[in-house]
This record gives sequence, structure tokens and C-alpha cells, in this order.
Amino acid sequence: MANNSVGGHFDFVFAGVDFNLPGNGGKECSEFLSMTQRLIESGLSCLFAVYLFWCSYSKLKLPPLREDALNREMDYWGKRVMLLCMCLTFGIELGFKFATRQMIWIFNPCHVASIVQIYLLAAPPRRYVTGIFRFHMHMLTGAPIALLFPVVNTRLLPFEAETYYIQHILMLVIPFYLMRMGGVYIPEQLGDFSWALMTLCFQIIYHFVPLQTAALISHVNLNNMLCPAISDPFHGPYYRLCAISHQVILIPTLGKIYAWAAQYFNIRPKHDYSIEQPWLVSSTETTNGKISSDTNRISSANKSEDVKQVNGHLKAN
Repeated sequence: MANNSVGGHFDFVFAGVDFNLPGNGGKECSEFLSMTQRLIESGLSCLFAVYLFWCSYSKLKLPPLREDALNREMDYWGKRVMLLCMCLTFGIELGFKFATRQMIWIFNPCHVASIVQIYLLAAPPRRYVTGIFRFHMHMLTGAPIALLFPVVNTRLLPFEAETYYIQHILMLVIPFYLMRMGGVYIPEQLGDFSWALMTLCFQIIYHFVPLQTAALISHVNLNNMLCPAISDPFHGPYYRLCAISHQVILIPTLGKIYAWAAQYFNIRPKHDYSIEQPWLVSSTETTNGKISSDTNRISSANKSEDVKQVNGHLKAN
């Protein structure tokens, strides 16, 4: 039986969530853990996230925006096809959520990662796009977990379960395509874990603050923050601590597997990591490569002017 306790203008958000389906939510699901345990776990997790931020923030590096990054933009055909596929799939997914009045599920991390990928496929080359790309490379752990332990018992409309699989497969394919393009889509060095730690920090904060708060208010089991999924192998009172433990391993590992596979199979172009600078430093190169040449001309002009002044001074003496 659908949840009809919500009325008014926000019916489309979660009025259609069926709490009779296991793992969807409801009062029993929201009471799976005591509020005391939730507060303790949330506090410890957020402290751990702050520590991760402190360890990684100052170590984030980005390359300058170079002219070859613009040259990669000539591959419009493939990029537009990938953008069309993801937008079409995600649009269908949104349509299902509107039709079933379950838009609240859009806050699940896999949907957030899909939105980030749509932006990466549509955004013009900028230095910060590299940072977003590296950040998102470590946001994809939900995709293989969703494929290995699918939760499709709540998807009852025609083609709704198929859309679930297509979306998560696209999430795993798009990073390889972007790395093949190169330009601004380049991962960090294999030995650099600063982006992975920053992503882990974001994921912990996102789950235990806004996502858990929305789940407690609505009783909807957003990304299993209220109770474990029916396919969760760590089902039990400490399933959330188990989730943090395996994400500490999976988030850096999956991102590095992507980067290693792209390097091993020669999918991505070579990159000189020695030119990278801390991410807060502005790029010293522009998209048309004129800064360096202009600087050289100004320097040469200044030197010529200095020589003329010295010669005039000697003649006067």
C-alpha cells in the first residue's frame, strides 16, 4: 500500500513510496537502529571525515589548462553520443520517479554521480573540470555494488529495472571514454590518494548529515541510511560501520583501478605530472597559450629599454 500521508504540492517527492516493500523504509525500518546509536555513529563518522579533509586538502593538485586540452574538444561526435545516452537514461529514470511520486530517491549517491557525469560530458574545458573529474572517479563505488547486489524489488513499472542496470553500466563506461579523450580528463598519479580521501570525506558527510536527516524525516530508506538493504551481506546492527570500513578500501581502490587500467591498456594520453600545481594556484597557461609569449615580449622590451637608457647615460657622460 502506498504512503498517502503526504499531501499538497510535494506529493511527487515521496507520497508514492511503498513502505510495505522490504528495504523501502517505513516506521519499522526507521527504528532498526536506536537514535542513540545513530547519533554516536554520525558523530564519530563526521570526526573521521574532518580528519580526512585535514589530511588531503593541502595536497590536491591540478595541471594548468594547456592548448592541447582544447584540441581534444574536436571529438564532439563521441562525446555527444555519450552525453545523449546518459541524459536519455537519466531522463527516463526521472520520469519513473515522477510517475511513481518517488522523486526523493534522486538524492541517492548514484544519481548524484550521474549528474556529475552529465556535467563533465557537457562542460567546456576548464582547469576546475579536471578536479571535478578526479573527484568523481572515486564516487563510482556504488555502481559495481548496485550491479553485484541489485535492489530492483521496488521497480515495478515496465523497463524500470532495465533502466537501473543501464544507468549503472554507463556510470562505469563513461570514465574510460573521458580518459581516452584526455585533455582536462586526466586522473591523478597512482600514488596520489589525496583526491580519494577528499571524496571519502564528502561521501561520509553527505550520508550522515543531509541524507540521513532527509531519511529520518521522510522515513524513506535513502541509500540504506535507515536500515540495511535486503541484499546487504553485512545485515545487522553495525551494518553502517561495515559500510564505512569497506568504502575506505573500495573508494581509493576502484579509482586507482580505473587509472591503472587506462594506463595499462594505453587508453589515456601521456601526462607530465611534474607540471601540476596546488589546486588553489591559478593556471599559468591560458587556452590560447599567449601568456608565456606575451610575458617574454614584455621582458625583452623592458631589457631593450634598460639598455637604451644605459647607453644614453654613457653618451651624456
